[in-house]
Amino acid sequence: MEKNIVKHHYKIGRNERRKAQGHNSFLIFFTGLSGSGKSTIANALEEKLFSEGISTYVLDGDNIRSGINKDLSFSAEDRSENNRRIGEVAKLFVDAGLVVLAAFVAPFQRDRALIRDTVGLDNYVEVFVNVSLEECERRDVKGLYKKARSGEIKDMTGISSPYEAPTSADVEVTHLNSVEESVIKIYNTIKAKLVIRS
Repeated sequence: MEKNIVKHHYKIGRNERRKAQGHNSFLIFFTGLSGSGKSTIANALEEKLFSEGISTYVLDGDNIRSGINKDLSFSAEDRSENNRRIGEVAKLFVDAGLVVLAAFVAPFQRDRALIRDTVGLDNYVEVFVNVSLEECERRDVKGLYKKARSGEIKDMTGISSPYEAPTSADVEVTHLNSVEESVIKIYNTIKAKLVIRS
């Protein structure tokens, strides 16, 4: 089948779209345990960027799994496929000239590396929301940890499935940082990257 696929080359490309937007485009990838605050921080950062005229889009784990990835389970194999698709979708948005904010557990280092390679190293900023399992369980925003502890949920990251913490994230925030502090810390890391380099 692959031999019948011919890649189409467009006359308007990523660089033209970036110039039209007036800023660079890239992926900000938030990883951390469920309940760590990834989505909350990503949405707060989007609000700040949007208020500054930056074109953005948030990709969130639950939203993606209720649509494009609703056919996937939480097995290790399907988690990897979930993340592969996220990388491909993020690449399309980066090509469109947007700053993409993606909030996913993405527990395996190899999967995060694949996403980074898919969008390109220069277009990838990794944010590790480093909140302990104990704190995430205390919050248990969605009640998932309670269900996992009682055996209702299998393959729960941090309980019955591993989480491989990033070793070289571009930004790291913890539960000791407020949402506002986290946004400022991430923004200060990416603000130079927003500028289009000729």
